[in-house]
Amino acid sequence: MGVLAFLFVRKRKNRTMVTSNAKLLAWVEDVVQLCQPARVHWCDGTQEEYDRLCNLMVSAGTFTALDKNLRPGCFLARSHPSDVARVEDRTYICSASKEEAGPTNNWADPAEMKEKLKGLFRGCMVGRTLYVIPFAMGPLDSPLCKIGIELTDSPYVVVNMRIMTRMGRAALEKLGANGEFIPCLHSVGAPLHNGNHDVPWPCEPDVSKKHIVHFPEELSIWSYGSGYGGNALLGKKCLALRIASLAARKEGWLAEHMLILSLTSPQGKTYYLCAAFPSACGKTNLAMMQPTLPGWTLRCLGDDIAWIRIGKDGRLYAINPETGFFGVAPGTSQKSNPNALKAVARNTIFTNVVLRPEGDIWWEEMGVPPPAKGIDWEGKEWFSGNCRKGAHANARFTAPAAQCPVIDPKWDNPEGVPISAILFGGRRPSTIPLVNEAFDWEHGVFLGSAAGSETTAAAIHQAGVLRRDPFAMLPFCGYHMGDYFAHWLLLTQRTDRAKLPKVFFVNWFRKSGDRWLWPGFGENSRVLKWICERIEGTGHAVETPIGNLPAPGALDLTGLDLPANDAAELLAVDTEGWKKETRDIAGYYAKFGDRLPATLEDQLRKLDQRLNTAT
Repeated sequence: MGVLAFLFVRKRKNRTMVTSNAKLLAWVEDVVQLCQPARVHWCDGTQEEYDRLCNLMVSAGTFTALDKNLRPGCFLARSHPSDVARVEDRTYICSASKEEAGPTNNWADPAEMKEKLKGLFRGCMVGRTLYVIPFAMGPLDSPLCKIGIELTDSPYVVVNMRIMTRMGRAALEKLGANGEFIPCLHSVGAPLHNGNHDVPWPCEPDVSKKHIVHFPEELSIWSYGSGYGGNALLGKKCLALRIASLAARKEGWLAEHMLILSLTSPQGKTYYLCAAFPSACGKTNLAMMQPTLPGWTLRCLGDDIAWIRIGKDGRLYAINPETGFFGVAPGTSQKSNPNALKAVARNTIFTNVVLRPEGDIWWEEMGVPPPAKGIDWEGKEWFSGNCRKGAHANARFTAPAAQCPVIDPKWDNPEGVPISAILFGGRRPSTIPLVNEAFDWEHGVFLGSAAGSETTAAAIHQAGVLRRDPFAMLPFCGYHMGDYFAHWLLLTQRTDRAKLPKVFFVNWFRKSGDRWLWPGFGENSRVLKWICERIEGTGHAVETPIGNLPAPGALDLTGLDLPANDAAELLAVDTEGWKKETRDIAGYYAKFGDRLPATLEDQLRKLDQRLNTAT
């Protein structure tokens, strides 16, 4: 098939779309020759195309259309049991040297990996359609906007990418004839030979054959065998974090696993905050929180990824490169996140949740009674009271960001919003206090670099284990983490340090035995209020060996039935626990060798000295 055959042959309303980008055309032709699809479809991103593909998947059994009155425009998908989450142990950074990838990434020789992948991709799309997906990450007019092209044989990927990115004609026009793009090649790895019948969720069931591979030198992505989430929606974690982190390092900005929110005080002043938590640790809940404090208003700009640059005034500005939410369903409830429930009321794709008999969906901890019976995420009959879960722990919803009832009017501002504070956090049942303010920028980078969290179901085979997850970027940094820390520290040389955001560490997950000490959810606004007061210089704090903690009475607990002992424990410095923490951090730091910035070694030494002096 020659290059001319790829000039947009699909017509819409008597218009023929044409791309003259020779590099793109040549790449598509190379992939066709390698993967041998039965046909090629260039995606235009229209509603008509979306509807047609959704209906196609309903016919194929991939989608179940939900009741139009209960859940208009919504569909349910069920994945294969081998394909339910990110496969971190099958995710690779194939830099020129192993040292450049660093000790936190899986590395493979790029030439050897490319040959291996060519063997897997050869003929992998036989009998299927190759979809060409032009997409933009970030507003098209943003100085940080990046164009990607995903080639995939999955219509599920196409419709999800339409929700999650600026996909279609506009992205292709932005690319133009000579523009650069990030090539993203994906296949479910299930060719249809000799007219074989398809299955509802095609994938490579052998996990050892799944590969999610990033090539830093050419800024490209190859993903094989998985049709699920970040493994297949290559604009998300693969491009927006792993590849973007490489571009950001080179170009002098930050690509971060962070939510973005705005908080407006009763006096009408608005603060923009970014927060980095590991997956399924409350980012979406915080990003859409309903404050319980009277007069405070929170708005969401993004729940997962922030691209941050230095503005002309020297402050840090953040944009959300995505246009949708790919959120964890179980645990999302009227109590935890009522705004998320409203956001998924229509035009949403649900994956691996329970199908109710009336054509609606349900998941554990949804806050509504379970159906007497239904169909679980594996397609099996399910009854209320069963010992097994109806929804998978990493079940997801894909919903347009514009549907969020508290979406901020500036959420798609090309210039971004000025950030006043950065929060780090994670699941820590002990030691880490409710909120802790860094002494300065270097101390804040130290807190982010040493962050630890109890893992969740977002990555397979790793739930319930305490691991260091610096900046919540452990699975997502595209290069040596020691160099990543240095990149953050260099911001003091690129702008006035007085214009850098304040840095805090929060922990909503402290326990006393099996009991949560902090109510969380909307009550987290009390912590955010104190953070805003610290930004203004009015909030009272006490200096401790680990940072600045709220002074007695500084945290607004008005109307909150929180026992005094619990409040004291939440804000106490567990000196012995922190001494153990420093030893664990030292052990973790050792893996970075001489690539660990000396500044962080100095921060750890000073923390140890302060703790020993305190006793």
